[in-house]
Amino acid sequence: VQLQASGGGWVQTGGSLRLSCVASGRTLSNYNMGWFRQAPGKEREFVAAISRSAGSTRYADSVKGRFAVSRDVAKNTVWLQMNSLKPEDTAVYYCAGDYGPRSRATDNTYDYDYWGQGTLVTVSS
Repeated sequence: VQLQASGGGWVQTGGSLRLSCVASGRTLSNYNMGWFRQAPGKEREFVAAISRSAGSTRYADSVKGRFAVSRDVAKNTVWLQMNSLKPEDTAVYYCAGDYGPRSRATDNTYDYDYWGQGTLVTVSS
């Protein structure tokens, strides 16, 4: 599967953005999907994830209550709605797919087999 992330951009503190991750080659219904981010000089970190059935989601503590992950099987797309953005949310955001047998999406980068190219989110203070 190939993943294409988009929707990043520049926004002021408190603003919102909606990231999209579109899959081609295979249906996303077979994948747990995750969002990760990497800020300059920092390691890649988990943001949010959704199970292949969309029955469960999980979030990093830093984004709980502000971000929401969702998916649409028909559109083969996963979204990350980001609200109340803060300067510390500035990073390149990546979507990733886990084709493994896990029933729930994880927060571990090593569980994800496929990665999109990333989209830059910049939040100004």
